[in-house]
Amino acid sequence: MQLETIIIIGIVLFVFYIIFSCVRILQEFERIVVLRLGRYAGTRGPGLTILIPILEVVRAKLDLRERFLEIPRQTAISKDNTAIDVDFIVYYRVVNPKLAALEVENVVQASITVAATTLRAVIGDIDLDDVLSKREQINDVLRVKLDEVTERWGLKVTRVEIREIEPPASVREAMNRQMTAERERRATVSRAEGERAASIMVAEGEKQAAILRAEGERQSAILRAEGERQAQLLLAQGRAAALDALFREAKDIDDKTMMLQYLDTLRSVGTSASTKFVVPMEITSLMERFMGVMASARGSQPIDDAPAAPSDNG
Repeated sequence: MQLETIIIIGIVLFVFYIIFSCVRILQEFERIVVLRLGRYAGTRGPGLTILIPILEVVRAKLDLRERFLEIPRQTAISKDNTAIDVDFIVYYRVVNPKLAALEVENVVQASITVAATTLRAVIGDIDLDDVLSKREQINDVLRVKLDEVTERWGLKVTRVEIREIEPPASVREAMNRQMTAERERRATVSRAEGERAASIMVAEGEKQAAILRAEGERQSAILRAEGERQAQLLLAQGRAAALDALFREAKDIDDKTMMLQYLDTLRSVGTSASTKFVVPMEITSLMERFMGVMASARGSQPIDDAPAAPSDNG
C-alpha cells in the first residue's frame, strides 16, 4: 500500500513538473529561443508559451530592453607610445534573439572581449592629445566598430561612453605644468588687454577733455573779445558824446571866460606846496590880452560912475 502511494505521488509530481516545464509566461520585453530535437523551432513570447514536453527545450531567454556593459579598465597604447588607462560603458540591445542565442556561446562575454580589443585598436591610431580632447569622436568610432562586429550576433550597439581616461603620472604632471602656463599666459593676455583698453579710454577721455577745454577757451575768448568790443564801442560813444557836449559849450565861451579860468588855475598853482612853477611861454601875449580885457572893462563902465574932474576954483 505504501509503495502504491509513493508511485502515485511520484507520478503526480512528474506531471506537475512536465506542466510547469512546458508552460512559460513571458513579459513583454522577454523572448525565448526554442529548439526541437536540437533544431531551431522559433522565437516565442511574450505572454503564455507552451512547449512540447521532451521534444522542445529552451535554448536561451533574452531581454530585449536596452542594457549596458561596464568594460573593465583597459590599458591602451596611443599613437605616440603613451600608456593610457581607459574604462567605458557600452549600451546595447538584442534585435535578433535567434542570432544572439545560436551564433555565439555567451553574447555578453563576447561583447566585452570585442569592446576591449576594439578600444585598443582605436586608441592606437590616435595621439595622446587627441585622446584627451576628442572623446566624443572616439565614442563614435568605438560605437561604429563594435556595431559592425556584434551585428552578426543579433546585437545593436546604441551608444558608447568613455567614463575616464587616466594617463601616466609623468604625463599628468606635464599636463598640469602646461595648464598652469596656459592659465598664466591667458592671465597675462587679459591684463594686457585690460591695460590697453584702459589706456585707450584714458586717452579718449583726455582727448575729449582737451577738446572741451579748447572749446571753452574759444567761447571765453569770443565772449571777452565781444565784451571788449562792446566796452570800446560804449567808451568811444561816451567820449564822442562828451566831446560833442564840450564842443557845444565851447562855442559860447568868450575870451573873458577863458581868461578867468586861466587866472583861477594860476591861483590854484600858487597856493600849492610845490616849489616849482611852470610858466607858459605865451605869458606876454596872455598879459596883453588880460590888459586889453581890463581896459575894455573900464571903458564899458557908465559915465555917472566916473569921478568928477577938479574945478579950477578948487
